[in-house]
Amino acid sequence: MRLTYRNCAPGPDIESCVPFGAAASGDPTGTPRTPARMPSAKSTTWTTRSLLKWMGDAFAKAEIDSPRLSAEMLLAHVLGCERLRLYMDADRPATPLERESLRELAARALRHEPVQYLVGETWFFSLPMHVDRRVLIPRPSTETIVELALQHARLSPGFERAMIADVCAGSGCISIALLKHLPEARAAACDISAEALEVAEKNARRHHVHERLDLLRGDLLAPLLEHPAGRELHCLVSNPPYIPDSEWADVAPNVKDYEPEVALRGGEDGLKFVRPLIEQGPARLRPGGLMLIEIAASTAEAVLELARANPLLTALRIERDHEGLPRVLHAVRK
Repeated sequence: MRLTYRNCAPGPDIESCVPFGAAASGDPTGTPRTPARMPSAKSTTWTTRSLLKWMGDAFAKAEIDSPRLSAEMLLAHVLGCERLRLYMDADRPATPLERESLRELAARALRHEPVQYLVGETWFFSLPMHVDRRVLIPRPSTETIVELALQHARLSPGFERAMIADVCAGSGCISIALLKHLPEARAAACDISAEALEVAEKNARRHHVHERLDLLRGDLLAPLLEHPAGRELHCLVSNPPYIPDSEWADVAPNVKDYEPEVALRGGEDGLKFVRPLIEQGPARLRPGGLMLIEIAASTAEAVLELARANPLLTALRIERDHEGLPRVLHAVRK
């Protein structure tokens, strides 16, 4: 889970900047000086190209993450097409109904509602995943866990038929991505939220791995106590809540105001859930089993100290994510 830590400026006045009427200045980017009006026959025609430019500029000004990508996602959703089609048919005029739908979505995005929730989808490890406000939005940094697990699989005989536990599974993105790349593996996705497990099931069925994925409700490792493979895991992965209380005030509004707080906050030191995973997780692994836990960058040293205190663990290190931040605890069961 990669989080944007910064203070975002409030969104601009929606009524005066949403580009679905004629700009008072005739500006093709659609930043009118007066409230927007639906274009007349003589006014600017809003094409795919001009809509993308306006939204990209407006989202950048409002400090929306990945403004161009966000604009593409919204417009592709409204038009019911792939993002590539936006550029293949860039001069296509938008219909009044499409403009109205986009007006509403752009206004919500400018108030920092995550675009992924608005369109009901995000991408993780090159796979489309359904997301809504019941689950966290998967971040590129979490793909580091999948990459490390697959690297381990290539070097470990028998891992292609691994039993994997995904603790704090949320949308199920980690376990589903692993099952897609390990067609003989099985996994158990554990989460305390029944609603999150509903999303995970939807994604598992979408990617045709539901018959190899057990969905278990419960707190952290507890659901594994009665699972047949609960003490013979090849791999334990987790993206638990890990934001320390001291950093919560700096979390971006698009995260803090919309994503489930219970899946974000890791207590006073950020280790409320990481600590029991490190202390109890290794007992669930078979010898040579891999444990990967996503952490806050600020807690990397404390996490390593916890791992060093567990005599069952070896090969301890903190792996960096795509942005170069310390992000994943790597550990192997002796």
